[in-house]
Amino acid sequence: MLILGHGQLERVLRQYVSHYNRQRPHRAIDLEVPAGSAAVPVPTLAVRRHDVLGGLIHEYCPAAA
Repeated sequence: MLILGHGQLERVLRQYVSHYNRQRPHRAIDLEVPAGSAAVPVPTLAVRRHDVLGGLIHEYCPAAA
């Protein structure tokens, strides 16, 4: 990914930090996320993918049935 300016750098870093603290599980805290999770996971087979940073990172969450 090429960063072409200060504004773009700030947007990219903001998205990455958000992903890192709200979506990405951490082994040191029993695969929880640092920001905590208010939702209780529901077993499901349908999954929805959301691309972050133009597809550099993929986030997955349960899809509505």
